[in-house]
Amino acid sequence: MFESSSNSLTFLIKTNSVAFARNFFVFYYFFSPETTHCGGSLTGPNGTFISPNYPSSYPPFTYCVWNIQTAKKSKINLEFKDLFLELDQNCQFDFLAVYDGLTTNTGLIGKVCGVSRPTFQSSSNGMTVVLSTDYANSYRGFSARYTSILPDPPEPDTSLTCSSDRLEIVLSKDYLDSLGYNETHLYLNDPTCRPVSTDPVIFSFPLSSCGTIKKDEGHRITYTNIVTLSETDTIITRKKMVQIVAKCIMENNSTVEVIYVTENNLIKNTTSVGRYNVSMSFYDSDSFSNPVLQSPYYVELNQTLFAQVSLHSTDPDLLVFVDTCVASPQPDFGSVTYDLIRSGCNKDDTVVTYPPIEHYGRFKFNAFRFLRSFSSVYLQCDVLICDSTINSRCTEGCISRRKRDASSYTWKAKTVVGPIRLKRGLRAADHSGTLTKTDAEETSNLQGKSFYILSFVALISNVIIVVATILKYYRRQPAYGYQKIQSSY
Repeated sequence: MFESSSNSLTFLIKTNSVAFARNFFVFYYFFSPETTHCGGSLTGPNGTFISPNYPSSYPPFTYCVWNIQTAKKSKINLEFKDLFLELDQNCQFDFLAVYDGLTTNTGLIGKVCGVSRPTFQSSSNGMTVVLSTDYANSYRGFSARYTSILPDPPEPDTSLTCSSDRLEIVLSKDYLDSLGYNETHLYLNDPTCRPVSTDPVIFSFPLSSCGTIKKDEGHRITYTNIVTLSETDTIITRKKMVQIVAKCIMENNSTVEVIYVTENNLIKNTTSVGRYNVSMSFYDSDSFSNPVLQSPYYVELNQTLFAQVSLHSTDPDLLVFVDTCVASPQPDFGSVTYDLIRSGCNKDDTVVTYPPIEHYGRFKFNAFRFLRSFSSVYLQCDVLICDSTINSRCTEGCISRRKRDASSYTWKAKTVVGPIRLKRGLRAADHSGTLTKTDAEETSNLQGKSFYILSFVALISNVIIVVATILKYYRRQPAYGYQKIQSSY
């Protein structure tokens, strides 16, 4: 379909020399600017339209164009309740054409005439309907209704990551586009905190910043922030109000991350698992400034050892409390163990605990060894992490088991350090690698000597038994002689 801008139009056909049957049919007509045009623009989510004079006969030389446009990412379903046009085999005289777009240059979905009730569907949110008639044989035309088909609501494409020191929220750009928003429409509890990336949109910030709300719930601490999607630069809006609630739950031996989206009372939940970052190290003095980096850590018997448990977090209102520490000669703590600290109480006479200081739990004790020639000592501690703004287990110190069960703590972790090994005589000045080799050789030599001694004792015992048996036999023999028996043959 083509419409000129004036009273002249040139139609040019080009062909080549290939022998091929060519035929076409062109219909044209003219109208004056004073003629009332039919057709128009339809932009509602659904609607109806009819041919001129419906249900009476449409006038001759009718040319109507309806442009239908609905919401983004929707499709259009067009249904004719009634259609009666002049019938011919090729629909050349009176016909109705439907195009998949907002112009007649887009793909033709279908072309109909005669009597029928067809339906059409677009591939996008645009459709064009054209009615064209000639000068003869007019009928009642058509009545049509269109509806927009909205896509299924997109799944919230979001993720949340919690660590000891940061909270990271990720939202896909496609998900925001489906809601009609972009990164400029997103705000945290503190609107001055902005995304660090725009595709995908990423908020990454310390736990205690950007308006994050911390709540102590007895056996766990929660950190909550809300991403709000809204237009702030307009007076009114027709977009949905969306809030994405991000919550980090710190409890027991893990960090549970929960994220859910509220949209017209619909909630989408997502969970993942992480944990607090806790470590333990030995230090060379009570200043706790120089950690011992060598492993194994070689010490003198009864030497004072300084241990520190560290929580790596940006939340300044957390305390670390060393609840229980046990020592074992094996790294799996499956054999004999020895209590240094139990329920916050010192079980070894040499243990001294320091008051909790922010993210550090500290204590000291004197080096010892296990009696059965074990060469190493490993240390395992249960650590409690509490909110320093309230009274908690971390501030109660040593308490009884019964009272401890009734008391609440925030988060519990295990941390292990070791091995610790004792220096021996003059080897104390040797390098730790040489010490390890010497210890191994000494143990091997001791085992070899023990084997030879045991073998010698067993041999002597066997000789004594054999001699005693022979002597006993001869003492019991009677004093008879013997003679050869003569043969009778």
